[in-house]
This record gives sequence, C-alpha cells and structure tokens, in this order.
Amino acid sequence: MRAVRLENHVVEVRSQPRPRRPEGFALIRLLYGGICNTDLELARGYYGFSGTPGHEFVGEVTEADDATLIGERVVGEINLACERCEWCARSFGRHCPKRKVLGIVKHPGAFRDFLTLPERNLWRVPPDISSEHAVFVEPLAAACEILDQVRIPVGDPVAVLGDGKLGLLIGQVLKAYGAEVHQYGRHREKLQIASGAGIETRLLKKPPHAAYDWIVDATGSSEGLRQAVGMCRPRGTVVMKSTMHGLVAIDTAPVIVNEITLIGSRCGRFSPALGLLRSGKVRVDQMISEVLPLTRARLAFRRAGQPGVLKVLLQGG
Repeated sequence: MRAVRLENHVVEVRSQPRPRRPEGFALIRLLYGGICNTDLELARGYYGFSGTPGHEFVGEVTEADDATLIGERVVGEINLACERCEWCARSFGRHCPKRKVLGIVKHPGAFRDFLTLPERNLWRVPPDISSEHAVFVEPLAAACEILDQVRIPVGDPVAVLGDGKLGLLIGQVLKAYGAEVHQYGRHREKLQIASGAGIETRLLKKPPHAAYDWIVDATGSSEGLRQAVGMCRPRGTVVMKSTMHGLVAIDTAPVIVNEITLIGSRCGRFSPALGLLRSGKVRVDQMISEVLPLTRARLAFRRAGQPGVLKVLLQGG
C-alpha cells in the first residue's frame, strides 16, 4: 500500500505492507484525510517527528471484531489510551501518560491507504454528512472543547484571533452557542467565510488593548499569544489553541499583574461536533481549498502551507 512519510523535513510517498489489525482494532481504508497546521509543524520538526502523519480523516472499515462496523464510514478519536492507569480510570484518557496519538506519537497516522485504530475510538458518520465534510469532525471537536473548559455567558463578546482553519471553526462554534464573536485575522477572503456565518470580522492591524474578558488564540503564530494577553481585561481568560514548533517567548508580567487565566486547549468530544455538522450551524464547504490524491502528498503539503490556503484534503485510492 501507499503511505506518506515525513523525515528530515521531507514529504515522500512510499510503498509499505498493509498494517496488521490487532485484537480490538479496526482496519480502515482511507477515504479522505485533512492536512492541518499540526501536520505542517511536524514537517518543520515539531516533536522531532518522523513517520506517517495525519489525524483528521474519514474512512471505511474493512475489518473489525465488531462485524456491524464493517462497511461503515467512520471518523476516529486520535488518542489511544492504555485503559489501565489512574488517568484512564478517571475518564481522562486524552491525558493518559502512556497514550499513543494517531499520526503524532508512536502510532502511524491516517495518510496511508489503510490505517488502524481501536474500535472504541470510532464514530460512525451519519449518511447526511458527506465524506469531505466529515474530515472536519476532529478539528471541530477541538473547537467544541473550549465550551467544555470555560463557561462563556450567552451574549458575551469573545475575540477569536486567527482566520485559519481552526480559527474559523472556533468562531462558528462559539457563535452557534450564543457568544458575540469578533473574529480577527489578516486575510479578507478568509474573514468573508466568518462574516457569511454572521460573525463580526476585523482585520488584525493594531489589536485593541484590554478589550475582552474572553479571547481565543488560534493564530498558529508566536505573536498570537502576546497579542491575546494584551487584548485581555484584568481577570479575563485566554484560551490557547495554537500549536507551534519551537519555544514561544512571552512577557509574564501582564499575565501576573492582571491576573489573567491561561487555558491550554486540545482535543474534544466528537458527539457535539457531529451534531453541529448535521445541523448546518457550522459550514465547512468554503473551507476546502483543494483535493489531491494521496500520491501527490508532497504537493499537497506545499499547497497547505501557502498563505491564504485553508484545508487541503488527501484522497485515498
């Protein structure tokens, strides 16, 4: 089978054996995979990664212990918890210290003809969600995670910094749950997607000082967190969604003096994400910039890293 491999900042497509399916796992044929900012950071050296990336996917189950899964379209939660430790017993499998993470930590990713995941990680895709749109379930779940971590009163203004893939999803999620979202970005054409969803958009030129109690940094840049802190009111909250290679320098003085709460935010539950896609409250059709076959992964990664480009999908064979 074909598999994408990242090594020494080089993207290649190689031939390798089809993976063996362990007990309790499903073998899944890739339909579509989405290249996200984390994949681009892995290519730049994040985590010292080498191997097959990809954690946003939709596929068809070809083998499973649960026969009812065979032939189903599925998406999958990316954390493979040990199911035996104290954290797993507390239902914190996403933070299991022994976990593997699809396409990131010790488990080959989805950018290959066939992948494996535990059956407990899988979610069936309803027939009224297209495969291309189902690719967005994982990042949409990450956007929904914010609302599991903080309680934002309905009608409160929230600044979302960033008009990239995740930022646009976050803006729509917060809008769907009743927040007054102000989306800040640098690309007019991307911000038009947010404004089309009824979100107030603003070009991020000179950020307003101490203007918000709630801010989400989804810029994917080292400057984003500094800007978010500057825009936050005393005792406000900054949710950090950016994943970057390397260290981020920040002056901690305003964080301490203004008693600002910083919250790291990562993966989320798939159930609300699927519900938002089905309801139409979150629209992703305008966020697909290009679809390329798996064999053209090198070009796909190059396109995904270009300014102004949103989601690039890899199509399985």
